[in-house]
Amino acid sequence: MKYLLLICSDENIELTPEEQAEIGPTMDAWLKDVDGRGVRLIGNQLRPVSDATTVRMRGGDVLVADGPFAETKEQIAGFDIIECADLDEAIDVASRHAVARFGSIEVRPFWTE
Repeated sequence: MKYLLLICSDENIELTPEEQAEIGPTMDAWLKDVDGRGVRLIGNQLRPVSDATTVRMRGGDVLVADGPFAETKEQIAGFDIIECADLDEAIDVASRHAVARFGSIEVRPFWTE
């Protein structure tokens, strides 16, 4: 089953020097594992929320706003699409993502027909 991992974090979070030093190696190890097993299909980091544009249609009018859809402390910073046997495996994969240590990973299955 395919799952979307929404990688969420607070752009203003201040990590300790030790936490900052761990991110790169932790992320590299995660990528090596999930890419090596063929679990991760695609993924990428996103530009900051200051570069986001939100589009809505209301009453036939296109409304365009600068910024993200939701104003929350945490924003979507990236995504990964993974393919796992079940939700338990997807949760295991998400729990080992570097951002899970200071942000959150939303695991959402794709709609299947």
